[in-house]
Amino acid sequence: MKVLIVDDASFMRMMLRKMIESEGHFVAGEAVDGNDAVAKYSQLRPDLVTMDISMPNKNGIEAVQEIRAIDKAAKILMISAIGQEPMVKAAILGGAYDFIMKPLDEELFKKALDRAARDGR
Repeated sequence: MKVLIVDDASFMRMMLRKMIESEGHFVAGEAVDGNDAVAKYSQLRPDLVTMDISMPNKNGIEAVQEIRAIDKAAKILMISAIGQEPMVKAAILGGAYDFIMKPLDEELFKKALDRAARDGR
């Protein structure tokens, strides 16, 4: 499965990359904000996007809506800090596939990856 990682924090992108690759998936690219995410999604057409909610320039919810306008079948896994539940709900209503809370639980993240891979595109 090809994955696009979207997070403004480089340490988080690095941690996600390690977990994704350890599960045998391929990181197609990384994006640092919502604008970058939309551009990279259009270019790379990954099977899954991991999307942070709070980012500069364009937040994850806006990026989800734009990506879903490009591709209704886009699969986006939201990654949110505790305390952002209303934003998570908005993301799911906007078309996100699933969500995981930060701090990231590695086992829960791997289960979400497996679920996304099983569900196909």
